[in-house]
Amino acid sequence: MKSLSSICIISAFLTLSACGTDPGERALTGAGIGAGAGAVGGALVGAPLAGAVIGGAAGAVTGAATSPNQIDLDRR
Repeated sequence: MKSLSSICIISAFLTLSACGTDPGERALTGAGIGAGAGAVGGALVGAPLAGAVIGGAAGAVTGAATSPNQIDLDRR
């Protein structure tokens, strides 16, 4: 049951990862997604808060550093 919850949470975060058109929005959504994923990963090793902090920081940096058109799946 614990792994099913983790899969559902990670899937929800991945669907939100496309949010944001400017660097601030992408940093904010990246931080939220990273914190959630980090908390889940950290909980597996007994440190959910540390995982959330590290994941949030990594997500914010990644979100701010990318452009909204960097991955375009609709390109023909």
